[in-house]
Amino acid sequence: MTIGITECQVVKWLVKPGDEVREFDPICEVQSDKASVEISSRFNGRITKLHYDVDDMAIVGSPLIDVDVENGDSDPQVEPSQEPEQGTEIDSSNTQETISATTPDSERPPVSRTIEDGHSSSALSRRPGGATHASHTATPAVRAMLKQHNIKIEDVKGTGKDGRVTKEDMQRHLAELESPKPTRPSNDLETPAAQDRTIPLKSIQAKMFESMTRSLAIPHFLYSHSVDMTLVNSLRKRINGDPNLAAATQHPSSVVPHLTTLPFIMKAVSHAFLHFPLMNSLLDTTSEPGQPKVIIKASHNFGIAVDTPRGLVVPVIRDVQKLSVSDLATQIERLSGLARDNRLSPSDLVGATYTFSNMGSIGGGVISPIIVPPMVGILGIGRMGHVPVFETDAKGVENVVKREQVTLSWAADHRALDGATVARCAQMVDSLLRNVDCFISTA
Repeated sequence: MTIGITECQVVKWLVKPGDEVREFDPICEVQSDKASVEISSRFNGRITKLHYDVDDMAIVGSPLIDVDVENGDSDPQVEPSQEPEQGTEIDSSNTQETISATTPDSERPPVSRTIEDGHSSSALSRRPGGATHASHTATPAVRAMLKQHNIKIEDVKGTGKDGRVTKEDMQRHLAELESPKPTRPSNDLETPAAQDRTIPLKSIQAKMFESMTRSLAIPHFLYSHSVDMTLVNSLRKRINGDPNLAAATQHPSSVVPHLTTLPFIMKAVSHAFLHFPLMNSLLDTTSEPGQPKVIIKASHNFGIAVDTPRGLVVPVIRDVQKLSVSDLATQIERLSGLARDNRLSPSDLVGATYTFSNMGSIGGGVISPIIVPPMVGILGIGRMGHVPVFETDAKGVENVVKREQVTLSWAADHRALDGATVARCAQMVDSLLRNVDCFISTA
């Protein structure tokens, strides 16, 4: 027998309960990690039970089937055997075994058969720990109780010598069956067992791993502030709610987009960058080692972070300084759709001079975004919310009013940008968005 085989998989059943089988009839196929074996019946009789389903792992030595033998009053059980060495021919000569008990059929007690390789035989069913349960070793009183209550001796914990089942064991087992089992409260939810898993990084995640690792060399400077978006939201809702007004903001051949706050913010940032061009630059630290340079970019090519099922991607909108708010909304909608459908071209993902991360669509206020080199900055946009604000009316009276605000978080590379430049640029964006009606008319 093969050493170390403790279980095998039931590949296919060739019989079912109720079938009549003869000795040597095939009953099932089992598969271990070494070979496939067809197991045959050791008995003539009728099958009363299959102990395993297809694909179940059968423990070597445990019953496979129950057979109601002809001219008998018991259900012998066929058990899976230890498997022969790989390459050994499997036939009836090494998968069959004679009955070891010599008691006549009319007097034979229930037995449990194990199909072995022809070297030895067993009429016992062994349990973990070496305990032996065999009905022919039980006393007549125990056998009578087993038959009366239709109980298998394997289900009874024996306390006698070598694990034999005594009358007291039977009485205790019957008492346990009759006593009600404790029930769990209906609201006691079972927590599924969790297992550790190791998964490789997807291609997008691997790319992010590389860029974020390079970002560790950047000394980040963070500046955050709250911006009043009340007028922006009022304007965009008016445009979205009036088809004629929406069409008037587009070119005649264009599809009218749904306006969100993001294109307004991007346009305000682009306008501010015209006054603070260093914000739209790249830091070159590799072309001439030891002599870093700042490359100020004329085109405002803004990357927008898009959350997709495959990970975070950053398509690029080019020449933002030349586009209207409606044009930006159209581009955002187009590129976001392509990103989620995994249809972006390589050219859509390169050439960014600044990045926008709109985390507010998920949540959060102040954000600490990570700069992707060679860019020198990134803007994080938090969730929009209502806040109470003190305002002074025309008569000089202070009132509390409801306003809509968003938090903008500016991360800057402190090697290229100082805090004053970032703060002044941020304050210009704040002013443009607070007075969006004037800003849009001149943009």
